[in-house]
Amino acid sequence: MSQLFAALQRVVPQHGLSRVVGRIAASETTWLKDLFIRQFARIYNVNLDEAEDDNFDEYRSFNDFFTRALKPDARPIGTGIVSPADGSISQLGRIDDNRLLQAKGHGYTLQSLAGRLGAGFENGTFCTVYLAPSDYHRVHLPFAGTLTDTLAVPGALYSVNATTESTIEGLFARNERLVCRFETTFGPMLVVLVGAMIVASITTDWAGPASPYEREEHTSHHLVFETGDEIGRFLLGSTVICCFPKGAAQLDPSLTKGATVRMGQPIARVS
Repeated sequence: MSQLFAALQRVVPQHGLSRVVGRIAASETTWLKDLFIRQFARIYNVNLDEAEDDNFDEYRSFNDFFTRALKPDARPIGTGIVSPADGSISQLGRIDDNRLLQAKGHGYTLQSLAGRLGAGFENGTFCTVYLAPSDYHRVHLPFAGTLTDTLAVPGALYSVNATTESTIEGLFARNERLVCRFETTFGPMLVVLVGAMIVASITTDWAGPASPYEREEHTSHHLVFETGDEIGRFLLGSTVICCFPKGAAQLDPSLTKGATVRMGQPIARVS
């Protein structure tokens, strides 16, 4: 069954489908956006207890609802390196030479994921956080630093879930993504936002190329952020991958594959 699902992923018009749904999600037509929001909330059991705006009908569009802000005290920012998003741990551990684990028997290289921005993380550590549809979909900085470079990479829009991770080799290095490189007190840090099927849009808190990306584009920056600052949002996006240099971060030993995390929760100690 998983092989059939993966095969369907390869033949479905990923970008065309995503653009059609994207137009619906951006619509501010009252009856349409209300229908879309309420059906989504019912299917995925979404409640707005932590949201800044707790009224479904007050959101301008489905996108406005999906990227909803939380109440200021909903996510305390812990010490050390913190989770960049709400979600679950897809994988974490050591970057063996140049490779990151995607799923049992499947991996990908730093170069294929991040290009030249991936230099300096060999034998370091990584953590992959998967955002489910019902999760809070803003992305925050795991540790204070200065954004120095971004690389927008066009690509496929495979769904990201346990099935595709275990059947599609190099999934994260195939999908559209935005690679962000920061300089911190412990050295460089990568935060990679990976898109996925349906709306597949990535937005950032700074000016840059608009998703979906038409071509690979490198941009230099000098923007300072504190731990927990918002850096971007997913419109039905999928995954955030964080990479740290060798010896810089000691991952929390209590974290295992499948563990639930919340934005701001400590995930590693700075060595």
